[in-house]
Amino acid sequence: MAQQQRAIKTRAAILEAAASVFDQYGYDAATISEILARSEVTKGALYFHFPSKEDLARGVLSDQTRDLVTGPTDSKVQELIDVTMVVAHRSLHDMILRAGTRLAVEQGSVDFSDVSPFPVWSRLSEDLLVQAKERGELLPYVKPRETAELVVGAWTGIHVYSRVVADRRDVERRVSVMWEHLLPSMVMPRLLLGLDVAYDRGARVEAARRLAAEAEEGSEPDAQ
Repeated sequence: MAQQQRAIKTRAAILEAAASVFDQYGYDAATISEILARSEVTKGALYFHFPSKEDLARGVLSDQTRDLVTGPTDSKVQELIDVTMVVAHRSLHDMILRAGTRLAVEQGSVDFSDVSPFPVWSRLSEDLLVQAKERGELLPYVKPRETAELVVGAWTGIHVYSRVVADRRDVERRVSVMWEHLLPSMVMPRLLLGLDVAYDRGARVEAARRLAAEAEEGSEPDAQ
């Protein structure tokens, strides 16, 4: 068990280091030597987990879509907003997410379309919008699939733009502005005022999740 835990930690350290290099340099300019230096693991350990730079990038992309569901609210539209706001908040400090976004949008020398996060994001968005429409939250003409693709495309463009002009420092505000412009053409007017698109929404949702997880952990009976 201890050996397994060490292997998990080693793999995580390698991915974190690879993500920091990919985020800084992009895929083509990233080097294994720089990833090794940042991970502080042996070359043998790195190649045991990831035989090539391409495998490292695929590992980062695969991990990028973990834990996207934010939890139920009274509105499915709010749940979709929360997903985008939480990801925006995480992108300020989550290196896997930052690098994954860059790898996903770069047109580099390797095709990563089979592990692209876009289909995952689009399916999740469409599922929430389908439920929102069934609950009467959306305007009658709104098509969930087309709207989901619009949201994912707009969100991706905002992340890329924010990285270029502000090193992502303003990404939460930009995603908030995106929703302020999109929602009036999507959502029934009676619901608009009740939707929370404040720039700090993602941080508040994440904080609430941490508190709930800590409370649940504290309520578990001690192992005998």
